[in-house]
Amino acid sequence: QVQLVESGGGLVQAGGSLRLSCAASGRTFSSLGMGWFRQAPGKEREEVATISASGRITYYADSVKGRCSISRDTAKSTVYLQMNSLKPEDTAVYYCGARLWAVPPLSPRNINYWGNGTLVTVSS
Repeated sequence: QVQLVESGGGLVQAGGSLRLSCAASGRTFSSLGMGWFRQAPGKEREEVATISASGRITYYADSVKGRCSISRDTAKSTVYLQMNSLKPEDTAVYYCGARLWAVPPLSPRNINYWGNGTLVTVSS
């Protein structure tokens, strides 16, 4: 089993920045492909950014490319999502997800483990 705990969400004005963190426990972090997904009200959960177990392969959705950066810290068993130039349309619950040895891109349907989510609200 893998436990994922997100943090870092909140309310920010358009153009601002946030850094989300996801701490993993329960299994060797270095074997987990991980990523960030989001779900806005009335919409399906979508992939935002994902990173392979090695950290060498990343994927970004077109909607966030150039504004977001995903990274992982093996020593802390934590994956981060740095989000800059935030827009109101980025408002959603952001979920951390993981799958063993997964290689990006990752469909939400293929994620084995989920965190509880953290709310990001971007005001205009």
